[in-house]
Amino acid sequence: MNAFFMNELHLESSPYLLQHSTNPIFWKAWNENTLATALKENKLILVSIGYAACHWCHVMEHECFEDEDVAQLMNASFISIKVDKEERPDVDAIYMKALQMMTGQGGWPLNVVCLPDGRPVWGATYVNKENWINTLAQLSKIYQENPVKVIEYAEKLHEGLTSLGIVAHNTHLDEFPFENIHVLVKKWQKSFDLEYGGYTRAPKFMMPSNLDFLQCYGFTFKNDDVINHVDLTLTKMAFGGLFDTLGGGFSRYSVDMKWHVPHFEKMLYDNAQLISVYADAYKRSHNPLYKEVIEKTIAFIKEGLTDNHGGFYASLDADSLDKNNHLEEGAFYVWTKTELESILKEDFNLFAEVFNINPFGFWEHDNYVLIQKESNTEIAQKNGISVGILIEKKKNWENKLLEIRNKRPKPRLDDKRITSWNALMLKGYANAYAALGNTTYLDAAKKNASFIMENLWASNGHLWHSFKNDSAKIEGFLEDYAFTIEAFIRLYQVTFNTEYLLNAKQLTDYCLEQFYDEQQQFFAFTARNAAQLIAPHFEVEDNVIPAANSVMASNLHVLSILFHNTYYEKLVNQMLHHITIKIDYASAYSNWMKLWMSKNIGKELAICGENAVNELSKVNSEFHPNLIIAGSTKNSSLPFLNHRFVPNKTLFYLCENKSCLQPENSFENIKSKI
Repeated sequence: MNAFFMNELHLESSPYLLQHSTNPIFWKAWNENTLATALKENKLILVSIGYAACHWCHVMEHECFEDEDVAQLMNASFISIKVDKEERPDVDAIYMKALQMMTGQGGWPLNVVCLPDGRPVWGATYVNKENWINTLAQLSKIYQENPVKVIEYAEKLHEGLTSLGIVAHNTHLDEFPFENIHVLVKKWQKSFDLEYGGYTRAPKFMMPSNLDFLQCYGFTFKNDDVINHVDLTLTKMAFGGLFDTLGGGFSRYSVDMKWHVPHFEKMLYDNAQLISVYADAYKRSHNPLYKEVIEKTIAFIKEGLTDNHGGFYASLDADSLDKNNHLEEGAFYVWTKTELESILKEDFNLFAEVFNINPFGFWEHDNYVLIQKESNTEIAQKNGISVGILIEKKKNWENKLLEIRNKRPKPRLDDKRITSWNALMLKGYANAYAALGNTTYLDAAKKNASFIMENLWASNGHLWHSFKNDSAKIEGFLEDYAFTIEAFIRLYQVTFNTEYLLNAKQLTDYCLEQFYDEQQQFFAFTARNAAQLIAPHFEVEDNVIPAANSVMASNLHVLSILFHNTYYEKLVNQMLHHITIKIDYASAYSNWMKLWMSKNIGKELAICGENAVNELSKVNSEFHPNLIIAGSTKNSSLPFLNHRFVPNKTLFYLCENKSCLQPENSFENIKSKI
C-alpha cells in the first residue's frame, strides 16, 4: 500500500505533524483509535514528540524519519505516533517526566518507546540513524523474547511516574515564614551571571517569570543588587543576537553565555511574556532601550504572528531557505561581512563597531549575528559624535537591512493559534498599553479577547486549546484557563470593563468544577471529564512559562479580593501552604513567590468616579508591584466597589487586609502609602 496513505498525518492540521506527513514512516496521531490498535496488535508504541520550530526535530527527521531503512524497522515492529507538543502539552508533560526519570535529561525531539498500554520503557532526545536503528531493534527483540522483563521495568517506572505526579502536602500547621523569601533570593543570587546577566550557564534561556519576580522583589525591598542584575539581563538580551534588532522579537534561547547565537526559532509565548517584563521595566526606569524593545517586538508580532481576526500564531521556524534553496538554520537572519560592506559603504566601519562585525559577533561559515556590546552613549563618545546622530544612523541602517532581509525567503510559520499563548500575548498588549499609553496596543488586546470569546470558548462553557483552518480542536487544558483568566483580569485592570472580570470569574468556576482535586488541593492539568493518561499531572513548578497552578492561585487571590470570595481565599492559602515549604531553588517557583509577596505585603486600590478611567491610565503608567487595582465610572455591583461611588467625585481607596484608609481625591495623596 502507498506509504502516504499508511502515514495518517496528512489528515491532521498541525504544521508540525504535516511536516512529517510525507515520511515513509506509518505515523499515526495520538488518539483513542491509535492506542486501541496498539493494544489489539500487542505492539510496542513509539511516541515521538516535537514542535514545528524545533531545529533538532528537523535534523532527526532528515536523518532518521525520511530514511527507508529506519521506516522498514519502525513500520514492522512499532505503532509509531507523532505528537505536536504544543497541541498536546499533557502527553508531552507525562513522557518528559518519564524521560527525565530514565536519563536525567529532557528536551526535544522527545522519543519514548512504550508498552502497548502506553507505559514507557525507554526514552531519548535526538538520536542519530545508526544508534536509532540499533536501539529500536534491540527493544523489539527483547520485547518479543522476554516481555516479562520489559513489563517489570515499565511497572516500576510507572509507579515512579504516578508518585511524581502527586504534590506532597505540608502537614505542619504553621505557615512557612515570609521572611525566608530573603534567604531564598540570596541563595538564588549565587547563580547570577554578573557579566551578561541571566545565569552562569549555556544554553541560556530568558526565563521571563524569573525576571518578573526579581524585578518586583528588588524594587519592593530596594535591593539594588537584584535590580541591577535584572537591568543587566534585560540590557544584554536587548543588545542582539537573541533579540532581532532589525525586525524585533526574541528567539527561544542562546547556545552561548552572551545571548549571541540562538537557534533562531521565535515563539509567541516568549515574546508575549517579555513584552510584559520590559513594560514593567520601562515603567520603573524609563530606559529608552526598553521602550524600543517593546515597540520592535510588538511590530514583529503584528507583522509576523497576527491573523486577520486578532488571533496570534504559534511560532516562526529556526530554519529558512538559503541562497542554494536549502533549509538552513538562521539563514534569514545572518549576514556576511561582504554583504554588509556593499550595503553600508562609508558607514560600514561605524556599523561594524556598533554591531560587532568582528570576532565577538562572528558565528560560523562567514556569517555574523548582529550583537551590540556597548551602549549607544559609550560608542558615540568613542567616535566623537552625538548620541542622537548615532541613534538616527542606527535606525537608518536597520531599516535598510530590514528592507533587504524581507526579500529573503521567510522562516516557516506555525499558524495554529494556542489559547494559553494567545492569552499571554493579550496580557502583553495590555501591559504595553499601560506602560506606553499607545491605544493601538489596547485595541489589539481587545480584539484578541473577542477572538478568544468567539472562537475558543464553547457554548457549553469549556475552552478549546487550539485553532486552525477556522476550526477549534482539543478541549482546553488547565494552562488555557489559567492564562485566559489572568489575561481577562489584566484587561479589566486597564479598562475597568467589568465584562472581562465576569468572564474571568465564570472560567474560574468552570475550572473549580472540572480541574480542582479536593484531595490534592491543586488543579489537575487535564479536566476530569477528558480522557486520562497513564499518570496524573499537577503542574506546580514554574519554568519558561509559569506553572498553571501558580497562575490559577494568583487568579484566585485577585478574584477573592474583588468578589469577597472566602472560598477562593481558602484555596489560595492551602496551595501556598503546600508550596512554600517545598521551595529550595527559588527559580523553579518564581511565580509562586510573586504571589507569596502579594499575599503578605500587597495592597488594593479602588478608583471610583466619572474620571476613573483617565486616572487609571496615570496609575498604570507607574510601576506598582503588589497592587491590585479595581474601579468604576458608576455605581458597581462588584463587592469590592460596593458603596464607593460618589457622584461628581473621583475617589481613591487604598486597602490592606480588608481594611481601607479614608478615601482621597488624588492618587498623589496616597502614593507614598502603597
